[in-house]
This record gives sequence, C-alpha cells and structure tokens, in this order.
Amino acid sequence: MKKPLLLFSLSLLAVLPLFAQQQKKEAPLVFTPQWTAQAQFAGYYVAKEKGFYDEEGVDVQIIHPNATQTSMERISSNRSHATTLQLAQAIQIVDEGIPMVNLLQTSMNNTLVIISRREKNPLEQKGAKVGVWHAGFAELVFAVTKELGIDYQWIPAASCVSLFVAGAVDASVAMSYNEYYQILQAGFALPEKCIYRFSEHGYNIQEDGLYVTREYYRAHKEQADKFARASRRGWEYAAGHPEEALDIVMDYVDRNHIATNRVLQRLMLQEILAKQLDPDSGERAFLLRQDMVEKASDLLLRNGIIRKPVTLKDLSR
Repeated sequence: MKKPLLLFSLSLLAVLPLFAQQQKKEAPLVFTPQWTAQAQFAGYYVAKEKGFYDEEGVDVQIIHPNATQTSMERISSNRSHATTLQLAQAIQIVDEGIPMVNLLQTSMNNTLVIISRREKNPLEQKGAKVGVWHAGFAELVFAVTKELGIDYQWIPAASCVSLFVAGAVDASVAMSYNEYYQILQAGFALPEKCIYRFSEHGYNIQEDGLYVTREYYRAHKEQADKFARASRRGWEYAAGHPEEALDIVMDYVDRNHIATNRVLQRLMLQEILAKQLDPDSGERAFLLRQDMVEKASDLLLRNGIIRKPVTLKDLSR
C-alpha cells in the first residue's frame, strides 16, 4: 500500500507548482483607447490579432469608450487599466492629482491644425467662429490661440466637420490624420494658406501615449511592461505591413459599427505612422521627449490651465 501512496504524493508535488502558477496568473488587462475604433490605434489592434500580447503572457482586452463613459472615467472606476492620452491631457490629469505613468509614446509630433473655411490665413480671422470639440487637447488649443492674441468665438460641437461643411463656422480645429481628410473627402480644396499647423509654429508638442495610473503600475509592473513591449511591437509591425494593419483596423471598425471608409483609414494610418518619426533623428523612438514635456507644461502653466509644472519624471516609470 505504501507504493501507490508514494506515487500519489509525487504526482501531487508535480502538480502543485503548476497550480501555484495558475493562482498567481494576472487578471486581464483592459485597454480603452481615448476614442472609437480607427487607425489611430492600429498598433494595439495588430498586437492583439497577431498574438504579441499572448506571447508576452498578457491577457489584453480592448474595449472602446462610448457616449456615456470616457476612457478616463473607465480608468477611474477601475473598469479599464490602460488608455491613450495626448501629452497635454496627461499633464492636466497629473496636475489634478491623478499620477499617471507613460508606458509607451507613440506620437513624436503634433497633428493639430486650424482650417479656415473662408480661404484666409486662420491667424487673420480674429473674432471668427471656430468649431472645436471638447477633448484632452482643447485646452492646448485655447492656450496657443490666447498667446497668439486671436479672439475666436469657440463653437463646441460633437462633429466640427459637420459644422464646417454646413458653413456654420468660419474655421475649425482638426487633426491632420482625421478631420482634415474628412473635409477633403467632403469636396473642399484646402490651400496651405488656409491651414495653421501647430507643429510648424513652435508648438510641436507630442500627442498620443500609452498610460496607466501610477497606482496600477506599482501593483502590476511586470504586466504593464509586457503590455508596453508587445504594443511597441504591434506598432513596428504596422509600420512594416501597413496594408495588413489596415485590414485589421477595418475589422475593428466593422465590429464596432463605425461609419468610415477604407480610404480615410488608410490616409489616417499613413499620417499616424509618419508622425511617429522623431523630428530630429527620424527614428521611431517611442519615448517622451523632455523638451516637449517642458514646452507643454510651460504653455499650460502660463495660461492658467495647470497650477504647477509637470516634469518628465512625473510621467516616467
């Protein structure tokens, strides 16, 4: 009777480490980008569909925000763990008392533009009605135009493109990878004199980065680092295989019932990938630049949007 008992004991000892591993397995990491499904988030979709997250041993669930709950509201309620934020938005959130950690910086250049509908230089349209939607970068737009001394009448809207097309505004704030192309698709010619590009006038401030709260990072450092590593791999793959990445984007678009088209998403992906190149080195560094953090922080501080400086250290792992 002793031999079967010994065999059972040895079998139990062999199973226990596996059981312990299963017990320690991290819960899924829920990632909610700051907007609905589109090529702006292609690298994350690629990382998910190509199995890069699985290879790192991270169970990533991608859940987009909706009309009733933003990505940061999901983060605050612990329904999501990671999100994408523009640098200016992240600085404001830190200033409000919510420490955030930048895991991966996917934008190296600013894409904000102001487009005139009246075939004028937007800077010459003082007092003009300008469409803007309330998002993380809105305060950055307000700060820049305040410094330029342009007294715009801001017209808030869910879709500035609709206002622009209808002629309800004199100009509109847009992203060069999104609304700019939507306006072109609507049949408008956009001469360069009608476009003010923030990046070309001393306001080249990085935009999208991948963030978690510092509290989450401290509790799940290994999981967060693996998530960042696989996400970077997803973006690098997208850059090398843009048509395959676009196929994946369109699958997410269809799944989420987003009204768009493949031409627009291709243009968006091209612009997003181009803006990932560092303006100095021309490389995909995927890192926050200290000079851009300082520039954004100083601009927001000067214009009363934040109360104290936010540094690169405040946002770093």
